[in-house]
Amino acid sequence: MTYEINFHHPVPVYFIGIGGSSMSGLAELLHSRHFIVSGSDQNRSPVCERLEQMGISVFYSQEEAHISSKFAFVVYTAAIRQDNPEFAAAKKLGIPLLSRAEFLGQLMRQYKDAIGVSGTHGKTTTSSMLSMIFLEAGLDPTISLGAVLEPIGSSSRVGHSDHFIVESCEYTNSFLHFYPRHEIVLNIEAEHLDFFKDIEDIRKSFRVFKEKLER
Repeated sequence: MTYEINFHHPVPVYFIGIGGSSMSGLAELLHSRHFIVSGSDQNRSPVCERLEQMGISVFYSQEEAHISSKFAFVVYTAAIRQDNPEFAAAKKLGIPLLSRAEFLGQLMRQYKDAIGVSGTHGKTTTSSMLSMIFLEAGLDPTISLGAVLEPIGSSSRVGHSDHFIVESCEYTNSFLHFYPRHEIVLNIEAEHLDFFKDIEDIRKSFRVFKEKLER
């Protein structure tokens, strides 16, 4: 059973792979909600340094000692394997583990107007364009992208409205954990064939994504 986050009750949380473009943005979003955020990454980067400047603790190694029972839950990237020392330590301690996609899906439920931008190509460009349209219109959106949007200097933005724009990736079926109120599907082509069997397998996932709007 998936752990359900109470976004109105800040708790200590740990991000494994916090330096990733999407993960760092999600860490910022939680930090803005007064959660006590820390995490790890393999390499120091401008993204990690930005998080540290905000008051988020970042370790530049992934070790069992970084994980303790004080954490209410742990968020991890799709690249993290179960033999990762921090992942294994959290599992051993019984700390709930959420993939990045599962976490983002729960966060989307907090917004009345969550918009998922999907497709095998052009997601970052389109979701960035949509974000700028909302910003220029004064709609104050919350944003979660897969790359840094230069005008905001980050891959994420904390807004104070019901609008949430989310770049929704199909790789490893991540977007099937999401809960959009509106969807943009750009194109469907043979991509990520290290995960999908063929183009029909990809189409099947997009059909399931589309059907989420009909539930």
